[in-house]
Amino acid sequence: MNNNDILRRLRFAFDFSNKDAVALFSSDPSSQAEMTQAAFLTRLAKDEDNDFIECTDIEMAAFLDGLIVSKRGLREPAPEPVIRPSDYRISKNDILKKLRIAMSFREEGMLSTLEQGGTTMSKGELGALFRSPSHKHYRACGNQVLRNFIKGLTLQLRPDDATPATKSDDKS
Repeated sequence: MNNNDILRRLRFAFDFSNKDAVALFSSDPSSQAEMTQAAFLTRLAKDEDNDFIECTDIEMAAFLDGLIVSKRGLREPAPEPVIRPSDYRISKNDILKKLRIAMSFREEGMLSTLEQGGTTMSKGELGALFRSPSHKHYRACGNQVLRNFIKGLTLQLRPDDATPATKSDDKS
């Protein structure tokens, strides 16, 4: 599951128009990603399409940070801008953590969302996903866990329309 898949699924789950989704990239003052609607549409294209462009880790982080700002507002006092190096990598654990923050989920909310998506997990297993990679009980988040979390999130946010469209709609 690559960043483009995650971006498509999150756009569908939150029912963002292209304009709203593009605005998220610059919602966080510390964002380093510039995004236009045309560039965003190339990120929504399927891998086999001619106009497909891979969504970078910096762009994914900017989108998720913008999602946090849109759901929870800016932190007071505003944090110092984070300069991410060009070789910055966002892990699936980081993505899950940012989604948890955006949705203000506690442990029970996370477990419920995962279960709705088809993954049963204990509190200990969930906690291992949010540990530091250097911790001896750290567990890397797999594609299936992240996919099922986003699926559960979609079922919560769009209970009547939980099957994503097969083509990217232009909801300008």
